Amino acid sequence: MPQDDATTAATTAFDAATAVRRTDGGGLVAELDPGWDVGGGILNGGYLLSVAGRAAVLESPHAHPVALSASYLRAPAAGPATLTVEPGPAGRTLAHSLVTLSDGGGPALTVQATTATLTSAPSEYGRPMPDVPPVEECFSVSEHRDLAPPGVQVPGLSLQVDTRLDMATAGWAFGQPSGEPVLRAWLRFADGREPDPLALLTFADALPPTSFSMGNMGWAPTVQLQVLVRALPAPGWCLVEARSSEISGGWVDEDYRIWDSTGRLVAQSRQLARAPR
Repeated sequence: MPQDDATTAATTAFDAATAVRRTDGGGLVAELDPGWDVGGGILNGGYLLSVAGRAAVLESPHAHPVALSASYLRAPAAGPATLTVEPGPAGRTLAHSLVTLSDGGGPALTVQATTATLTSAPSEYGRPMPDVPPVEECFSVSEHRDLAPPGVQVPGLSLQVDTRLDMATAGWAFGQPSGEPVLRAWLRFADGREPDPLALLTFADALPPTSFSMGNMGWAPTVQLQVLVRALPAPGWCLVEARSSEISGGWVDEDYRIWDSTGRLVAQSRQLARAPR
């Protein structure tokens, strides 16, 4: 049955920032946290999707978000937000719904959501995760935030999600972009919260734009983001790889693959964004 209150376990920064609660009238509300921005007060798209995913689960007979397709209508402001969940077909193994997240300016995000119950069973077939250095040999974004150019605001997201860049794809951070739009990094929450399906929604949009590797460091606003959650992740760091196949005409695509600490593929995503100017 649906949970009565998604805030009961809000003991970590992520749980508090994505909490969804019922009003006395039965509606759903959230408080969008300004600390999950990507710069300039713009809230991260994956963070917003986690809020919407929590609302979908709250109104579902199933425990986990497994397939979400989000359209970003505009950038919502931090602060109070409302969520509506329109139920669709539901069965023994999955349920569908349409989630709309709105702030004072109106709808900002719509999500076609499918919920189900995931397991941690091993996959029958899967491509192996990339061969990358251990976390200790990767570049910590938060520990080197002092290297940001003067006047450049450090994104709040980088302080919430501990990001350790694979040096093979981090040349852009040292003024030496590789020219290939690929990024890899180990991720976990800075406060040690372990990953779960809702966390994977944030991780699926947590890396810098792949266009950074092309030397283009501007903002790449997400237009559409589709995430598939494949399994319950094991505790520990997740490895995330983001790769673009085409940057042209002012548009960029990004494909994410996320592996847990055991090497199990636990999530995938694809997004279309505006290319940085």
